[in-house]
Amino acid sequence: MDNKIKGPSNPMKWVLTAYFAQGLPFVAIAAASALMFKNLGISDTKIAFWTSLIMLPWTLKPLWGPFLEIYKTKKFFAVFTQISIGLLFGLVALSLTLSSFFAASIAVLAVIALLGATHDMAVDGVYLNVLDLKSQAKYVGWQGAAYNLAKIFSSGALVWLAGELEKSQGVTNAWMIVMGLYGLIMLLIGLYHTVMLPADTARTEPVTLGEGFERLGNVVTTFFQKKYIFFGILFIILYRFAEGQAIKIAPLFLKADRAAGGLGLNTSDIGIAYGTFGSVAYLAGSLVAGYYVSARGLSRSTLMVLCAFFNLPFLMYALLAVFQPTDFSVITSAIAIEYFGYGFGFVGLILFMMQQIAPGDYKMAHYAFATGIMNLGVMLPSMISGYLSDMLGYKNFFIWVMVATIPAFLATWFVPLKDMPAEETPAEQSHQ
Repeated sequence: MDNKIKGPSNPMKWVLTAYFAQGLPFVAIAAASALMFKNLGISDTKIAFWTSLIMLPWTLKPLWGPFLEIYKTKKFFAVFTQISIGLLFGLVALSLTLSSFFAASIAVLAVIALLGATHDMAVDGVYLNVLDLKSQAKYVGWQGAAYNLAKIFSSGALVWLAGELEKSQGVTNAWMIVMGLYGLIMLLIGLYHTVMLPADTARTEPVTLGEGFERLGNVVTTFFQKKYIFFGILFIILYRFAEGQAIKIAPLFLKADRAAGGLGLNTSDIGIAYGTFGSVAYLAGSLVAGYYVSARGLSRSTLMVLCAFFNLPFLMYALLAVFQPTDFSVITSAIAIEYFGYGFGFVGLILFMMQQIAPGDYKMAHYAFATGIMNLGVMLPSMISGYLSDMLGYKNFFIWVMVATIPAFLATWFVPLKDMPAEETPAEQSHQ
């Protein structure tokens, strides 16, 4: 493919900012907003249900992906969604002053989620269309680093800032400022990309509505015709079944009063725990796992080890809930252990989707479907996690989470593995 590229020839001028912009709204909705609502007095049940439900666009995004080719270019959609998301975060900030702030802010965050999922496809499209295979492989590491930097910045720096501002400005004003900062950053990135993001001028996809529906039909049909596909779907869903419950409640548990079974941390401490210790441990786990799987390949034993690293460290939250330690170093050590295991074990799911699900016709589209199913597997248990934690209490909830890891081990042990031909899969990485 010989694409004409308009814009800077050095991908470093846009890859980092584009994938930082991918991660920021996702983490803002999935994690930071939950803590914001907790501090504003919303129950765990409502927080977990609604902040999980509005993540649905990241599951359904493959359904409208083919239609992005009908109008304009992927650069247009990338810049448009970045600027729009920036403005909408401003509306989230303003909505916090309303008496019905929860309903209003959730509605705006839902629109941000829809635009964020569309933005992800547009940015991936630019990346794949304007870079050759060698360049895709060269910059894929920077792509992942930028996305994870957005996680660190959002769950660490901005959450810490919110906690500091709460002390002087009050909870509402503090989070209005932080939501405004989310918006300002996205707006500035969008304006930057009007110049710095290359334009993908070549059209290789359907350009009419009918062709778009035809392409979507082929993508869906061939996906479900893959060998062992239903076993694969079950594995993808169950691998993260326990995580979907634990990850939504964990920061709420850290924030909750000790009398209510929580650890009573302030918002700034949570930002430090996740943004510093947790993020460093996550990156370390991911790097170590990369060497591990490159040496061993995707075998049954490898996958079981990865599953164990992913699921067993949730025991750290159960221990924290049982003993309720007051030493901050003990708490951060437990979080670091869990995040190291998370980073290490998550590689197993990514590798499975790359090598067992994606290969064949419509490789990128089928990988997108697999990641959508993965997100659904997290979203559904997350929606009920607040109800379960309110009903059981934090201690019994995290004990239940350990029981909920059993389906992941069963699915990992029994899922059929296909013998795959050696082939390169540059740039096919998930970020959700």
